[in-house]
Amino acid sequence: MSENILEVKNIETYYDKVRALHGVSFEIQKGSITTILGNNGAGKTTVLNTVLGLLDDQPDKGTILFNGKRIDGKDTEKIVGMGIGYVPEGREVFDELTVKENLQVGAFLRKDSKGVKSDMEKMYEYFPVLRDRANQQAGTLSGGEQQMLAISRALMNRPKLLLMDEPSLGLSPALVKMIFEIIPTIRDEGITVVLVEQNANMALKVADFGYIMENGRFVTSGSSKNLREDEDVKEFYLGIKLEESVKGEQRYKRKRRWG
Repeated sequence: MSENILEVKNIETYYDKVRALHGVSFEIQKGSITTILGNNGAGKTTVLNTVLGLLDDQPDKGTILFNGKRIDGKDTEKIVGMGIGYVPEGREVFDELTVKENLQVGAFLRKDSKGVKSDMEKMYEYFPVLRDRANQQAGTLSGGEQQMLAISRALMNRPKLLLMDEPSLGLSPALVKMIFEIIPTIRDEGITVVLVEQNANMALKVADFGYIMENGRFVTSGSSKNLREDEDVKEFYLGIKLEESVKGEQRYKRKRRWG
């Protein structure tokens, strides 16, 4: 029986008086890649921010368990220290610091200097361009290079669970391909991955399991294989055009199924 590394139970999150998450529950199996899909404003990033404790006094309701221990209500630094890494949307590297210094910041909670040095070499193996840019200020890197740095910085803390928010956003097709090739490698290193993405095609190719979110709720879930074959998912998230007669029937079924 698979063990869950993360269990989110009936969380509700508000921005001021507006409810952003409506009783969201899900489980992440240890050693898996799980993707959360949905359009802009669906609540995907809010889910990650709630897990990480980045929103004040959130969640308002519900519980979050990481490796069986409650983390809802804890400070973000403590959550990160327990073994959750984060690659934020928009990269958010430290512009004035060099590439090497950014990587060192990622390992600031660690005390094993030899291990830190070894992991830095591993990051350079993942993304050789970062070695070439090691002494360059991060703010001068291209968008793709900054994304590589953001991923590497998160990995420097040796997380057990890595949350990735839109890693393909704004990147060229070639760089998107490179980023998605490294995600299974990260998983094979023993790190569970939660991937928030709008690029459903790429996400479902690398993920084991997926959730689809609309208006602060999960509306469907399943194995990536099943989601790729789901007619609603094909039309609304994978961009596969259906015949008009089929499309009308699918809209009717979708309305009944997803409400």
